[in-house]
Amino acid sequence: MLKRSFISISALISLISLQISNIPVLAEPPRDPDETVGCEILIVGGGLAGVATAYEALLAGRTVCMTEITDWLGGQISSQGTSALDEANKQRSLSHYPYGYKELRTNIQRYYRNPNPGDCWVSDTCFIPADGHKLLVMQLERAARSGNGTLKWFPSTVIKDLEIDDNIIESAIAIQHKSATNAPLNSEPLSKTIEDTYSYENTSRFSKKIIRFEPLSEADSDGADWYVIEATETGEIVALADVPYRLGLDSRSHLNPSSPTESGDAYCTQGFTYPFAMEQTATAQPQQMPSFYPQYEPYYGYDRDRDKARFEYVFTYRRIWSPRKGKAIKIDGLTINQPNPGDISMQNWIWGNDYRPGTSKDNLIYTRDQLEATGQLESGSWMGGLRTDALRKAEELSLGFYYWLVAGNTDSQLGSGVKRPHANHRFLSGLNSPMGTLHGLSKYPYIREARRIVGRPEADYEEGFAINEIDISAQDYWNAHYRLNLSADMYRELGKTLTRLESETHYAQSSYQHSKRTRATVYPDSVGIAHYAIDFHPCMAFSPPEAPGNREREGIRQAHGLSYPAQIPLRAMIPQKIDNLIVAGKSIAASNIAAAAYRVHSFEWSVGAAAGTTAVFALEEGMFPYQLVDELSDREPQLEALRRRLQRNGNPIDFPTLSAPFSRPSQPYQPYQYYPRQNGWQELPK
Repeated sequence: MLKRSFISISALISLISLQISNIPVLAEPPRDPDETVGCEILIVGGGLAGVATAYEALLAGRTVCMTEITDWLGGQISSQGTSALDEANKQRSLSHYPYGYKELRTNIQRYYRNPNPGDCWVSDTCFIPADGHKLLVMQLERAARSGNGTLKWFPSTVIKDLEIDDNIIESAIAIQHKSATNAPLNSEPLSKTIEDTYSYENTSRFSKKIIRFEPLSEADSDGADWYVIEATETGEIVALADVPYRLGLDSRSHLNPSSPTESGDAYCTQGFTYPFAMEQTATAQPQQMPSFYPQYEPYYGYDRDRDKARFEYVFTYRRIWSPRKGKAIKIDGLTINQPNPGDISMQNWIWGNDYRPGTSKDNLIYTRDQLEATGQLESGSWMGGLRTDALRKAEELSLGFYYWLVAGNTDSQLGSGVKRPHANHRFLSGLNSPMGTLHGLSKYPYIREARRIVGRPEADYEEGFAINEIDISAQDYWNAHYRLNLSADMYRELGKTLTRLESETHYAQSSYQHSKRTRATVYPDSVGIAHYAIDFHPCMAFSPPEAPGNREREGIRQAHGLSYPAQIPLRAMIPQKIDNLIVAGKSIAASNIAAAAYRVHSFEWSVGAAAGTTAVFALEEGMFPYQLVDELSDREPQLEALRRRLQRNGNPIDFPTLSAPFSRPSQPYQPYQYYPRQNGWQELPK
């Protein structure tokens, strides 16, 4: 049985409330590297996109280095705590996923002997974040053995600097940290440690190893010696390499007609969240109000729909562990199983622990102007590109939300007289807790929006390629909103563009009918798939986000809604300026509206699989990825070969069916012995 250790809420509050050290953002003289490591592929970021990249490269027999700021693989499903797979019903019903993602889903089911051990209702797969990391470690070990590849894994490691020459990343300098005391890693929340992790110098908290990553060997042809994969959660390498990118709201145009602003707004990004886990108990537990709770209390609320304003509705939404099925109850037409003592819920709620800043005073991800003003674009001065104070306040918001759930009696959405206390719960913390942290919050916040590259200019994309709203949205653009809010010229251009896009799918309809899309844009360079609703957690209208009476930024949810099953074009993964950098994860070239659908678990795996396969292919062929898509008006035989390889390996590039057979695996699948969980938590053998 897994031993649980806990820290009191009062101790945790004191830990976060301590004054955060202000490490100056100044150019630091780099120490000589303690170690030089050779790679064929360097993956920066160990989230699902990074893991999927490694999975494909290892199966292809390549030497892969992978860095990750936390000590867990998996990003969304582990270190970010959102271990509830966000999936579209249609895609799930077809089981139309990349091969490695299907293997992960199967391994979760085998491990728990249950596809949904949490009995949640937001997904059909909800589980404990700590287990997501363990299962991915085993999956990569198996891929390395099967493909004779080599994985060099660097947890608790960040990239500090890049050496770039003639459009090529020649090397990368990294800092790996470990505890300098008896205190284990993950004792303190991220806001307390992030600046230290990016400092070259040893401190009282961390001892550092400086690592230089470089190509394993020189290429025998004109292509790159190695490839660097951007798979971070916020687009760190995009910013550090200083390639063109966008952040926040795009300006309204015929390509993104639902944008609420004519000029764009780089500070208004989607909210981010620190999930935590709470367990229902048989008896009431002592609950201590955080000292900062009154500051955040005006923000907390259930839902604007009174029929859904039930604690059971929120608790079971992302319940991640439920050893015994409870009595079935109905809430607003939804049948859920009532929680029992021992059930564990992961909390990720928009009017709860979603922190949603939206101004230059409080935004989390620094814009290029802010990075330049703080000196982070100077060599040796990169500090992660995030606002530390926003992290701290999001941590406080999340801790306060727990107290609101168990003891609060206010509701920002429904007013007084609705919320009731639910004291028979406890906050789960400790290094063996679901989040794997002494403080109980996730190791890293769940990030919904990152810096997004601007792809390379071409005939139809003079400012640079991007996936836009009209490429995926199922909106009816003939409705009154668009007729009244778009200029005559913009509305006319919208209709013309929709007509062209639909004609490219060979649908013979009138131009009037073309204003209602019938499917997503078909890309000749598609290398993966994505399917999810355009889902927004909008920034708040003014600062600070938790201020009484604050509201969501108006107009953003206009774009919210259904999208068509979509493709991932290779052009969206190729940045300007740098030829051996491939972008995976949420930093692909997409407008903020399109990115709201291109951000969930299966998409990250699909784009990672595409990145890994493309890097391997480019190394084999002695060419750069941009050369695969620079003449799309003509036939591109090598692009066709890449797409065939993806399909043969079980990585679909289109919906609704796999049109080409795939050959993986070459031998019968031999799963690990997974030591399934039964009546309690159970650690895997060391």
